[in-house]
Amino acid sequence: MPETLDAWLAHIERQHSQPIALGLERVLAVKERLGLTATAPVITVGGTNGKGSTCAMLERILLAAGYRVGLYTSPHLLRYHERVRINGAEADDATLCRAFAEVETARGDIPLTYFEFGTLAAWVAFARAGLDALVLEVGLGGRLDAVNAFDTDCAVITSVDLDHMDYLGGTREAIGREKAGIFRAAVPAIVADPAPPAALVAHAEKLGAELWLIGRDFGYTGGQLQWQYWNGPRGVRRSGLAYPALRGTVQLANASACLAALDALAGRLPVSMQEIRRGLIEVELPGRFQVLPGRPTVVLDVGHNPQAAQVLAANLGGMGHHSRTWAVFGMLRDKDIAGVIGPLRGRVDHWLPASLEGPRAASASHLAGLLQAQGIAPYGTYASPAAAYRAAREAAAENDRILVFGSFLTVADVLRNLAAQP
Repeated sequence: MPETLDAWLAHIERQHSQPIALGLERVLAVKERLGLTATAPVITVGGTNGKGSTCAMLERILLAAGYRVGLYTSPHLLRYHERVRINGAEADDATLCRAFAEVETARGDIPLTYFEFGTLAAWVAFARAGLDALVLEVGLGGRLDAVNAFDTDCAVITSVDLDHMDYLGGTREAIGREKAGIFRAAVPAIVADPAPPAALVAHAEKLGAELWLIGRDFGYTGGQLQWQYWNGPRGVRRSGLAYPALRGTVQLANASACLAALDALAGRLPVSMQEIRRGLIEVELPGRFQVLPGRPTVVLDVGHNPQAAQVLAANLGGMGHHSRTWAVFGMLRDKDIAGVIGPLRGRVDHWLPASLEGPRAASASHLAGLLQAQGIAPYGTYASPAAAYRAAREAAAENDRILVFGSFLTVADVLRNLAAQP
């Protein structure tokens, strides 16, 4: 078997002929062979946008309450270790390698995709760690995602919008039905989308899930310095809450979904107001409207679909004055690139399209063509986000703003460049 984490990651990339192959048959078969069960409550989080933020808040509040927490997320920015967190720390090489070896032994001749292999390995690592709570982020969709092979004690859907249409369908109704696949009968189903697709609601009702809708069953009101959360089914009202450390008004909806999930599991995972406040203040998540210190202002955002672009545009509008905004812009070719450009046209002065690596990547020239189709003249084209970022730094004045967005790959390339040349 491979002896290092890098060797393992190269090995699992070769195990399936397709990078994405939705379906639960393979994962369920290997899971049964592993024979591992978790006694800790499981919270499964899906949605088009907001999954990572909600997972991060859940983890931080539960850690503040003294629980041992396992958190599985994807994709990662800089290191694979980011995907598997145990008790607030990234899993180390030895833990990951042992888990990969256990999955490899169990799978036999069953081919697993990279994500399926990693999901099963995370489950192994969590089962061996003796944890009190597990938070699992859905990778793509829900119904056929590998995470859905593990039954949940509370399902959360943060939002539903158009993304991954090749796999999930071309309408919000179709995508909503796929995401509703993580619901279970008689299990709380928390939905933070203010206008959920009818197909999602209908599936929850037909299944007999305990459906909680934002605005109907739980919600929030925001003040200038604090905000309030309410939950009708549980008769809970929490006032005087600090705003989450994650930036953007959309985070109140994500935080409300997080608190609703904790209310639903209060009998097994009770948390106090002090622990909630501490968790919201301490939460961190790189690449989600992350503002770096210094001048010019640098904003990092992994948003890569039209809904995320609309939120990003609103967040940029809520910042202080900046003379000009320079956008380092890299995306995958199978995304709605034109739909992402549109909401940000009024917020960006200079666009610096950059090529990404990999078969799904859009080239800088392709991005430039889409900009020109909307009447935008790009500020050159660049071989990588790091190269575009260097050009932006050279051109930007102290009172300007540099936005890096469009993909995890875009933000990761710039972060690596910053780490190499602080």
